[in-house]
Amino acid sequence: MKKLVLALCLLLGGVTAAQAGLFDDDEARAKIIEQQKAILQLQAQAQALQTKLDEEQKQRLAVDGRVTTLEKSQTLLDMLNQIEQLKAEITRLNGKIEVMARDIEVTQQRQRDLYTDVDARLRKLETPPAPIKDAVKEAPVKESANSEAAPPMEANPSTPTPPADVAADNSAAENKDYEAAHALFKAGKYPQSATAFEKFQETYPNSKFAGNAQYWLGYARFSQRDYKAAMAAQQKMVKSYPDHAKVPDAMYNIANSQIQLSDIDGARQTLKNIVAKYPLSDAAGLAKKRLSQLEAIKSKN
Repeated sequence: MKKLVLALCLLLGGVTAAQAGLFDDDEARAKIIEQQKAILQLQAQAQALQTKLDEEQKQRLAVDGRVTTLEKSQTLLDMLNQIEQLKAEITRLNGKIEVMARDIEVTQQRQRDLYTDVDARLRKLETPPAPIKDAVKEAPVKESANSEAAPPMEANPSTPTPPADVAADNSAAENKDYEAAHALFKAGKYPQSATAFEKFQETYPNSKFAGNAQYWLGYARFSQRDYKAAMAAQQKMVKSYPDHAKVPDAMYNIANSQIQLSDIDGARQTLKNIVAKYPLSDAAGLAKKRLSQLEAIKSKN
């Protein structure tokens, strides 16, 4: 009996233990399920966070792109502003150049008018007086009763006398050709005038008007805007006729030609040479004014 009771007790104890084991497994499963659910929730949250991070990354990249675009736009704006400033400066310089060109043209016209008048006066002074046709009658000499009239003196046959009519014809032709070339210049026919002065130089290389002709040849070339030819002609005038009264004016024309050819340094030096060598000439005053204009433009640049 005792054994039976003991066996029943053992059996009941085993059932109770088994039930307790079963209960422990269910709790563990429940906890595992809960943990799995928590893990899934955490994974979902992690996925949501990753998605949010990806979106923020995209937004950041978009913002960076906009900033880069803005920086490029600002650079372009700066470049455009600089271009506009350069355009404005070029326009201002072009205006200065146009003013100087007009000033040069006005000065050159004044010089043409002045030199035409001076040249006409000089030619009048240089033209020799007309030969006296009528011989001066000598007063009769009283002869004494014992004296005889002295025989007339014969001319020295070894001394040739140039024909007066030939010299007069040459001088007249020379004056006529010079007047014709100068008239073309005054009429504004600069190409024809230059050709006429060149022909005059070839025909009358030793003429008293040769220096004037060379000067007006250079001036005619300048009026044609052939500045290289004008400068060459005036340089030849200065070299060939260094003592001529128009040398300072020829140098001034050279300086203006250099300005037109954009040789500002050369023009500045030529103008300084005029002031140094011919300080009392009219060209020196014009050279000082032109130097002031060149220095003003240089300082603004």
